[in-house]
Amino acid sequence: MKLGFVGLGKMGRHMAMNLLKSGNELVVTDINADAFPEFKEKGARTTARMDEIAQSDIIFLSLPDSRIVKDVLFGENGLALNLRKGQIVVDLSTITYSCTLEISRQLGELGIGFLDAPVSGLESRAKDATLTVMCGGSPEVFEKVKPCLDCMGNNILYMGVTGNGQLAKLVNQLLYDINMAALAEILPMAVKMGLDPETIGKVINSGTGRSLASEFFIPRILKGSFSESYPLEKAYKDLVSGAEISANLGIPLPVLHAATTTYQMALLKGLGDRDKGAMICVFEELLGVKYRSRQ
Repeated sequence: MKLGFVGLGKMGRHMAMNLLKSGNELVVTDINADAFPEFKEKGARTTARMDEIAQSDIIFLSLPDSRIVKDVLFGENGLALNLRKGQIVVDLSTITYSCTLEISRQLGELGIGFLDAPVSGLESRAKDATLTVMCGGSPEVFEKVKPCLDCMGNNILYMGVTGNGQLAKLVNQLLYDINMAALAEILPMAVKMGLDPETIGKVINSGTGRSLASEFFIPRILKGSFSESYPLEKAYKDLVSGAEISANLGIPLPVLHAATTTYQMALLKGLGDRDKGAMICVFEELLGVKYRSRQ
């Protein structure tokens, strides 16, 4: 079987490399050819041509956002121009639910199978092949693709119909985003009231206020490090997806909307290229304090 992979960025590079463990032929591409030598050395074929990727039996996409995914598939020189009935496209990207449904519909009209399969986990987990992968699509397509996904993650979950993979990822991300927005708001308040930053951080990370967000970000905020995770400007797409669902389906999400305001304030402050921990800078400025180690 021949596998194609589009997108060799921070996560995609490791996922594609782990696909080599499947024993299948692999051809990869990216707008940036910097990763090509590494793949050639490991036995994969590299190309700058989408029509060559389109000859693969299963094509994996790991791309930044909905617009780029649609362009790679349906834009000028897009994959869809050369796809044939019976092939499968697997989207590992995190994109909007509505875009996922539209892509599935368009590919379905061409007789192309589709699986939305966004992943959860940091770059280290992508490298170690310990990602969680949430999959939406037909059971038949999922079963065909699962052996490949097993090379990338250790928790491969079938969520049901098309779009459910993205919905599952979105639910997880929104809860994480809300956690981070809460930390950004409450930690400066603690300092303003006279609590020691490091000590209250220990209280949180050993108490009931603990979360993955607090465990990851508190030590980094204390050091003033805001570049070790996904940048705010890219993470904001999850909040847009949540707002879209809320508006379209009339589902009230007041806590999410409040968290979204915090993200927007940080973006307007020019913090978009920093990670989510940088949201704390908004409230530090408002309160005239810093949540940092005092050493």
